[in-house]
Parts: sequence; C-alpha cells; structure tokens
Amino acid sequence: MKETIEFYYHIQVDDIEEQDGKYHFIYNNQDYFFVFFNRLPEELDDILLCCQNMKERGIEPHQIIPNKDNQVLTKVANFNYILLAVSNLKEEYDIVDINEMNKKLILGSTHSKLYRNNWGELWSAKVDYFEYQIRELGNDKFTILESLSYYIGLAENAISYVNKINETIPKANEKVVLSHRRIFYPNLKLNYLNPLSFIFDLEIRDIAEYLKAMFFANTEYDVFEELTLYLKVTHLSYYSYAMLYARLLYPSYYFDIYEEIMNNEKDENSLIPIISKVNDYETFLKKAYLEISKYAPIEKIDWIINLH
Repeated sequence: MKETIEFYYHIQVDDIEEQDGKYHFIYNNQDYFFVFFNRLPEELDDILLCCQNMKERGIEPHQIIPNKDNQVLTKVANFNYILLAVSNLKEEYDIVDINEMNKKLILGSTHSKLYRNNWGELWSAKVDYFEYQIRELGNDKFTILESLSYYIGLAENAISYVNKINETIPKANEKVVLSHRRIFYPNLKLNYLNPLSFIFDLEIRDIAEYLKAMFFANTEYDVFEELTLYLKVTHLSYYSYAMLYARLLYPSYYFDIYEEIMNNEKDENSLIPIISKVNDYETFLKKAYLEISKYAPIEKIDWIINLH
C-alpha cells in the first residue's frame, strides 16, 4: 500500500501501519489515513457537500485529499480507497459537544442521499438477516446461539415501539441533523469528524448511541446522569422523546459485535462483557423510561417497568 500512496498522491511515506483496516502514516507532522471507501458511490457528492457546509460553519472534518488525477477515490485491486488528513485525532467530544453539534448542521428541505430515518424497516431487515445467518452459519457459535434470541427479542420490542410511534405521534417539523453511522466511546475526533461516517438523522440518534457506547465501555461515569443532563439542557418534541427511548431499546451494541464476529474480525468472547451487563442495562432502561416520562408521556413496556 506504501507504493500505491506514493504513486497516486506524490507523498513520501517513510513508515506505514495498518490499524483496523486503516493505513496510517505521518507526513510533515500530519496524520493521514488511507481507508476503504465503505459508502455507496452515489453518496460521495453529498458527503463532499456536507464537508463544505461544515467548514462554512466553523467545523473542520477530516480533509479529503484528491489523488494525482484530482479524483477523490483511488481504485486499488477493484476497491475504492480515500485519503484523509486528520488533525488532533484524539480530541474528545462528550454529550454536551454532540448536543451543540446538532445545532450547527440541520438538513433543510433539500433532499440528501445521506438521510436515514426508516429505523423500523432497517432494523426489521437486519433481524431477519441475522436469524437466517445464524441458522446457516452459526452452528459452532455457542455464545451467540445462547444469547442472540434475547437481543432479537429486545430489537423486536424496539421495532414495535418505533412503528407505534410513527402511527400515533405527529412527526411535524422534526429536526434532521448531522449524525453518524456509528458513535464510539470515548468519542474521539478520529471517528466523530470522519466524513465516511456522516449521515443525516434525528438529533437524538447520536445521543442515544453515545449513551449506549458509554454504558458498555466500563467507564466510571454514570450513564443515567449523562441522560438526565441531556434532558435538562435540551427541549425535544413528544415524537423525539419517544424515539430517544426506542433507540435506547435497540441493542446496536450487541449486533455490531455480532457482525464483526461473523465477519471473522473479532473473537466470540468479545460478546461476554456485553452479555454480563444485561441485568444492569435492563435497570438502566427502566430508569431511562421513568426519567424521559417526566418530559413526555411516552409509552411504557410492561416487562421493563415491572423489573424489581
């Protein structure tokens, strides 16, 4: 990959290392990452427009470096790659920062190929695929076989919750903001301002995913306190309060690791820390429901509310 980068970008690469599929090197005291373009080709123009709009609002996403042919994408062995220049890659963004970012780039009436909001449909398709996949390929995945049905049940609760929200609560004029396909904890600039993660979705998407990531990161911080802080400093619609709870219900934290295991990127034991906190997370879901209910009369889920 060193020779490819030197040829296409006229950059002298002294040392290059692979980190989770990203090729990292330093040139003139600047961090660069040469990464697989894991988005649909038709999304590229909207990603570039999004980066331009962010810069106009004083936000600096990772810089996308064109190659010698002035093209953003570079084909390597029939796969597209992109070169990103990253500054202050370990700078951290907390829940207050995410809330502030939500105010800076709002999707107006213009259509964007980065828009996501059909959660129930997307989640249902994922669950159907996981059930098919484990029947066909998972006979030796004992930890998954013992735990998947619980998390599929939790996902089905979330899907039903979202579908009912969309049927019964008015959705008028919901804010659609810059969001991310994935939020990690700690929420470092390396991931948070990566253009390949950008999408547009409800403002509560990143908040919920941040809280879930924090919960399972074994941090010393109290995730429930983070939720109460967020609820105090923002004002949401009835629809968004309900969708916040739906997003907390959906076990993306389990499914993300499940997919990495099935793709041979992680060992099955990676799920054990998640599974070991199942009771604690159920307690969090109960407390979260009671707290959000102070702001909006969201629907309860009996088995969670009846937890001792």
